[in-house]
Amino acid sequence: MVFKQLKNLLSFLTVFPVKMDKDLFVDCARSMWAFPLIGALLGLLAGLAGLLGMYVLPNLVVGPITLALLLLMTGLHHTDGLLDFGDGLMVHGTPEHKITIMHDQLTGAGAIGLTLMTYIITAFAFAGLGTTVSFGSFWVPLIFPGLIVIELCAKLAMVVAAWSGKAVHEGMNTSFLQHMHGKGGGLRLIVALIISFVIAFLLLRFAGLFLVSAALLTGLIMVAVAHRNFKCVTGDVFGAINEITRMVCVVVLLAVIVWV
Repeated sequence: MVFKQLKNLLSFLTVFPVKMDKDLFVDCARSMWAFPLIGALLGLLAGLAGLLGMYVLPNLVVGPITLALLLLMTGLHHTDGLLDFGDGLMVHGTPEHKITIMHDQLTGAGAIGLTLMTYIITAFAFAGLGTTVSFGSFWVPLIFPGLIVIELCAKLAMVVAAWSGKAVHEGMNTSFLQHMHGKGGGLRLIVALIISFVIAFLLLRFAGLFLVSAALLTGLIMVAVAHRNFKCVTGDVFGAINEITRMVCVVVLLAVIVWV
């Protein structure tokens, strides 16, 4: 049963050729505790690419390429949410009107502006992860362990949002919110937190703990913004949380390197 749920989770969060089952959304909702593990896998693959790239290319080239690889591995699914979230934030009106704007097919200035800012900052911040750090008995660029923890944190923030957010209408987000609010929701959150803190500490020591804490805070703030503007957490909000948390965490990591 757990293997089936994880397989569905992998097919939902990535473009990897994994067959989807009919219980996709329910299985993914039940397996939200494992979101950080999928994030760590994506970060591992992107981190390896970034590690190799920094030995042969300028860091300013590696940063955007690594970000592009992450976006491609997730099928730009969260990018769509970020675009819609930006439009919903910028438009004036009732929460119902804002949600209508989020769901339409047009792309406005809010969408383009928020997405450009998020990805430009992230790409340049990735380029700054060239500092070498101890990884076991080896010294490697920070981009390798850093991306594992950063992408793990991006997925953890979505778990936090599902636990703390509320739904107003039926949608793709409904199953996730129901399972995180219902029986076992608190346990799923605790397991996700334990997984995140352990992996982050093993790879980045206390800097990793800062990143997980930043992800928790970002997720809660994003939920508060969504509740204020839309009175709920939608599927688009989940996507935006993933992308914005990634940006926040890589900036936090660079700040920790400088000041700690």
